Amino acid sequence: MKIYTPKKWDLAGLEGISDGTLEMHFGLYEGYVKNTNLLNEMLGEIRAAGKNQGPNPAYAELVRRLGFEYNGMRLHEYYFDNMSKGSHDLTSGKLYDALGEAYGGFDAWKKDFAAVGTMRGVGWAIAYHDPANGQITNHWVSDHENGNLAGFSPIVVMDVWEHAFIKDYKPSERGKYVEAFFANTNWKACEARLP
Repeated sequence: MKIYTPKKWDLAGLEGISDGTLEMHFGLYEGYVKNTNLLNEMLGEIRAAGKNQGPNPAYAELVRRLGFEYNGMRLHEYYFDNMSKGSHDLTSGKLYDALGEAYGGFDAWKKDFAAVGTMRGVGWAIAYHDPANGQITNHWVSDHENGNLAGFSPIVVMDVWEHAFIKDYKPSERGKYVEAFFANTNWKACEARLP
């Protein structure tokens, strides 16, 4: 079984997202990596012992938990990968056109994405590319594994769990965090995700 190693990002000095928030957030991400590795190891031992056949509630719970931990790891990687210092507004190009196509323009897409990101609850705002029709649409994903769209590719990923902003903003100021996210979005990294 492959062992995952936590990725590292140099994001110190982001606009509106403190280094303290990033330090805490990186620690949470590393926990997802550690737990993904641990669960894969435990499941491997159960399979090797032949205890994955028939009713085995412990095995079933570990398999279900793996989805939470694995997606927690992977979504954080998408999130940190699509952020950078000194970002610039997206004003044209393939991604600009693709994001605006389903919403009547880029600004309308951005407004809708921000609305998804400020919905009540904790989770993720994700702009997914649908390979069946080529459009990008905004979606809410909760608990990492609930709400992911099968076969769709994440293009823009924003963490809206409270740990992503609570050190910098009050819960009622989530909109300010969303603005900070956009101020630090690495649009080139997002565009590279387009097929």
